[in-house]
Amino acid sequence: MTPKGYDEALGLAAKARNRAAHALERAARAAAVAERHELLAGRPGGEFNAQIAATHRHTAECHRSSAQLQEAFARRSVAWARGQGVQPRFMTGVAEACGTQSAALTLVDSAHNQLAVAPSDERARAAQDLEFVLGEGPSRDAASGMCPVASSGPAIESRWPCYGPALVALGITSVAAVPLRTPGSCIGSLAVFDPRPDAAELSGLAEIAAALTRIVMLGPDADPELYGGTDHRDLVQQAAGVLAARSGCSVSDAVALVKAHAFAGETSTEEIARQILHGDLELG
Repeated sequence: MTPKGYDEALGLAAKARNRAAHALERAARAAAVAERHELLAGRPGGEFNAQIAATHRHTAECHRSSAQLQEAFARRSVAWARGQGVQPRFMTGVAEACGTQSAALTLVDSAHNQLAVAPSDERARAAQDLEFVLGEGPSRDAASGMCPVASSGPAIESRWPCYGPALVALGITSVAAVPLRTPGSCIGSLAVFDPRPDAAELSGLAEIAAALTRIVMLGPDADPELYGGTDHRDLVQQAAGVLAARSGCSVSDAVALVKAHAFAGETSTEEIARQILHGDLELG
């Protein structure tokens, strides 16, 4: 590793550990508030205090989960600085916390279209690319329905007629997704692929999703880029803009054309986008 890369890795580790420390401080404050209201909840008319206590207990757990995710990323960054392994992804630690090797966070717009994705590995990335191209799948269902989604075995193909067979072709036999909830809305979802049987509880996934939403994405130390691990599909959007200018169609129609061509050619939308931008492919 070059000196610049070494400094970058240690800088990431320091930033993650600083965020972890702040998260633990917030967890302690929330737990202290919860404890005070739990004492008051035992008195007559203490139902309201019980509700406040439960809210702060949940907040404390979210902060602790965030701290654990930040610490996991810090450890990997230090290992990378020492020449061990490859440049870490924040979502790798999220996947481990979920009991799997493959997980992906997806951000969506108000129409539940995929805006960005942060995968833990290439298999998770491939699975989310399928959702992006086909417009169906567990992440989309979890976000649009604002509810947990889980499927395994033959049910995957029957539930998602286009996405299911393509997912199975990747060697994935089980999938679960939970929404990233905000007050009154949903900003995306967290999906896991082939989790361990003992780690497939949707309640556990929901706790991690809450930490990602409230702390990692929207909290005081929010980092929507997840240390550079979030892909906003800029290449596809750039190619769609070029295609729209050439053909006179809308950008949304151009994106749909890129997706269709990728699906027909069994390749990624990024590869189609590169060919368009390099002048190797003309669509219209």
